[in-house]
Amino acid sequence: MSLMVCRQEPVKNPYYIEALGVRIWSSAELCYVIYHNPLFVMDGFVDEHLIAFIREELDMEGLSSKLEKWMSGKGDGDSLLFLILSECGYYSLAEQNKFRQEVAAFRKLPPAEYARQKGDDLFLRKQYGKAASVYEKILNLPKGGGVTDELLEKVWCSLGCTQARMFQFQKAWYSFEKAYNCRKSEEVLKRMYYLSRTGEGMGGRNHHLPFVGEEQKAQWEKDIAEAGERAKTSEGVLKLEGLFEQEEEKRRADAAVEEIEKLRRQLEELQKQ
Repeated sequence: MSLMVCRQEPVKNPYYIEALGVRIWSSAELCYVIYHNPLFVMDGFVDEHLIAFIREELDMEGLSSKLEKWMSGKGDGDSLLFLILSECGYYSLAEQNKFRQEVAAFRKLPPAEYARQKGDDLFLRKQYGKAASVYEKILNLPKGGGVTDELLEKVWCSLGCTQARMFQFQKAWYSFEKAYNCRKSEEVLKRMYYLSRTGEGMGGRNHHLPFVGEEQKAQWEKDIAEAGERAKTSEGVLKLEGLFEQEEEKRRADAAVEEIEKLRRQLEELQKQ
């Protein structure tokens, strides 16, 4: 990241992004959110409320006017993001081009795969209800045109993880079964085993699993025990961190809020100099 311009913006009313749980106090922070969250901002992020914030709080009348003109002309939404990054000057030209390429790569995905990745992004932000809705729409699509057994396995599995996070364990079990039937994946079988051992009201479900060797069960039991050490028991339900989501991606998503706070402190120090 290259800090090109550090504008002093006396923001009185920060822009709150509910899904990220952050308040934006500067154009630099706005650019940071856009640059590091492409899937989140690609559809509908730039709206009249954000444009009003850019005009009234960031005091960027020129940029807000350009955004309004582009929207009224029904230009593509991605160009709005590119315009913000360009006008604010926070990221270098090379970094802006990198962001453009990343957005273009997402747009080239088959619709079903693009939707799946949007759903996964919502899941990582703990918006489980919205993620489940996205997954269910994908599962209603006819096969073909990118809707393959491999994709359906991923979507059913992701839906099961989402339902488990919402404590809908019976629904999660059904989703994992559907996922397993797609390609008989051992990874899905492992999630079913975890759910049978840890989900409330799921006791004995492991007897309905396809054959699992004792050695494999022992390894999975070890994983559960280790997860139990990291998690606290709440009314008999283990909050198994990492068993129902991609740990590394989650850490990066959670770190975004911390990075914005760090960025704000750095900007404040620069403005004092």
